[in-house]
Amino acid sequence: MAARHRAAGDVRGTSVVGRHRVPTGVRGAHAAGQQGTRSSPADVGTSRGQILARGIVSSLAGKMVGLAAPLLITPLAFRSLGAERYGLWMAVTSLTSMALFADFGLGNGLLTRLARLHGIGDRRAAAREISSAYAILGALSVLLLVVLVGTLRWVPWPTLLNAVDPAVARDARPVVLLCFGAFLVNIPFALIQRVQYAQQQVTQSNLWQAGGSLVSVALVYSAVISEADPVLVIAAAVLAVPLVSLANSVYYFGRQARELRPRPGLVRVPVARGLLRLGTRFFLLSLITSVVLNLDSFLISRVLGLPAAATYAVVVRMFALLTLFVTLVNMPLWAANGEALARGDLAWVRRTTARMVALSATVVALPGVGLVFLGNDVMRLWVRSADFPTVSRTLFVGLAAWALLLAIVAPLFMVQNSIGLLRPQFVGWAACLVLAVPLKIMLAHRVGLPGVAVASAATYALTVLPAAVIGYRRALVAPTPSAPPASEGDGRVAVAVGR
Repeated sequence: MAARHRAAGDVRGTSVVGRHRVPTGVRGAHAAGQQGTRSSPADVGTSRGQILARGIVSSLAGKMVGLAAPLLITPLAFRSLGAERYGLWMAVTSLTSMALFADFGLGNGLLTRLARLHGIGDRRAAAREISSAYAILGALSVLLLVVLVGTLRWVPWPTLLNAVDPAVARDARPVVLLCFGAFLVNIPFALIQRVQYAQQQVTQSNLWQAGGSLVSVALVYSAVISEADPVLVIAAAVLAVPLVSLANSVYYFGRQARELRPRPGLVRVPVARGLLRLGTRFFLLSLITSVVLNLDSFLISRVLGLPAAATYAVVVRMFALLTLFVTLVNMPLWAANGEALARGDLAWVRRTTARMVALSATVVALPGVGLVFLGNDVMRLWVRSADFPTVSRTLFVGLAAWALLLAIVAPLFMVQNSIGLLRPQFVGWAACLVLAVPLKIMLAHRVGLPGVAVASAATYALTVLPAAVIGYRRALVAPTPSAPPASEGDGRVAVAVGR
């Protein structure tokens, strides 16, 4: 037993920097010493905490801009396009929204691996990971674009989208090409966000994303006031994001981090293979979590009818804002934990995780309690429809408990994400799916809508919460490799927090 603990300590106590093995306690100093400076562990931890705080603030500010942009674009576009053409655009947009996993988890896999490499200062290995990821997603993007263009004339898009007006029907295929084309082009371009997060340049990444939203508003406004063709108005809205992502990539790799610039010569088949395995497993796990978190409306519509499903969806949307906040404030932890664990700074990880659990729980609990007592009043002010029914307080209690559990679990998942620990999370989500579906159906029949919310919170507490705690403890006590070997794929993978 003592020998086994000693061996684990030896693995954690040293790390590869270049070709030399150095103690974890001096890893940061070694990397800094190459630049003529030396940093103590306390200095590194303080700097990491400051970067994390700035990242959280910028994430919230950037999301506010991102939420405001559609509010500004919608009235402009609706008046310019007309109801039917605007509906056509939204229908196509909903189809692209269903393809959010189109990168097959490679973005999150790259973030996990780069965070560890950043912790040990291995920029050359990081460049190989980045180049290999861009090669895979670039090839995938080109392939899907070819399929899109090749099938565009053969798919009856006007009929599928129910375009009745002949002028709108003529625009159906151009709109499909624009929306899907912009989405596919942005698949590799969006990797820059993961690269910047891994390098703990979260604020910079968030500023660029906010800039994309503002550029979209400016382009749509310019197109509308110039009375441009309706298709050009839509193009102004959908092309802003990939254009800004491209500009971000060119600036970052051309000016800030030239040594990380993706190049064909740095693409490695073993690295690409490892990223694909990592991404595929992350993709499958993401599908499970997506089903668990988005199945309720379908089940309710089958058991209680569409009006009940509509009521539940509106109420859930308020709590979804709370869980969105949880995701935003915890995402910067992913890379920060990876860098800290690579340096062996377990104390910082434990301390920061505890603080983030308290912060997330508090921020969700306070408005959650408010909604429990004032939820129906808020709903009447928001929906402003006489047809919207009064909702049981038990429904608000169940959803508040569910949101609180998501808040508690999120920081624990971020520790596991940082080293790509899959198994506890996979078991937890799979068990939740197996238990939740029959329990929700049974309680929906017996109790109605509140039963679905209570079932969501109860099954999450029984399955995902214990899995998160077990995975968190395992992540802190298991030997953490400083970087994935270039010749092997990492069999573990990260999972995103609940939305």
